[in-house]
Amino acid sequence: AGGSGAAIINTIDYVTIASEGNSSDFGDMTTTRSQLAGFASTTRGVMGGGIEGSGYQPINIIDYVTIATTGNATDFGDLTEARYGNGGVGSSTRGVFGGGHSGAASNTMDYITIASTGNASDFGDLTVARHYFNGASTNTRGIFGGGLGGPTSDVMDYITIASTGNAQDFGDLSTTKYGLNASCNDSGGVQ
Repeated sequence: AGGSGAAIINTIDYVTIASEGNSSDFGDMTTTRSQLAGFASTTRGVMGGGIEGSGYQPINIIDYVTIATTGNATDFGDLTEARYGNGGVGSSTRGVFGGGHSGAASNTMDYITIASTGNASDFGDLTVARHYFNGASTNTRGIFGGGLGGPTSDVMDYITIASTGNAQDFGDLSTTKYGLNASCNDSGGVQ
């Protein structure tokens, strides 16, 4: 969802994972933006934060879509602070947005209940304020790795998604990096 090229866009694309082929148009987000985070349950996809439009201003908007049907995104609520370059992790019931940039690198983590709508609530803090990183998660644990927060980071933090509280140190990436992506299944992840 979203992104930038010649301009910042609001387009959402989808693929059928079991078959190969080009992506198709799913619908549009409620606003144009890039550098946002997302996660999903088996029913809903959720996107939050980012930079909006030509003014490159951080935003706090959270949108959601129903994955099984195509169509435009609907407003979910707001993050606790406007920010971009944040990461996202989620379980089947809860999603957590971590870090980002809002005038400076942030250590804020917010959470939502995916099946409902409403504003995000404070989850706790990352061990290091940073942005331009991402997360991977199982249904139990989320891990945020890398990013910028002054110097480039090799920090990996973990949280237990079902509870709230500050992140804890998980270990270090093999090298410092930012702008990375991540994926995970129930037995392991890559960043």
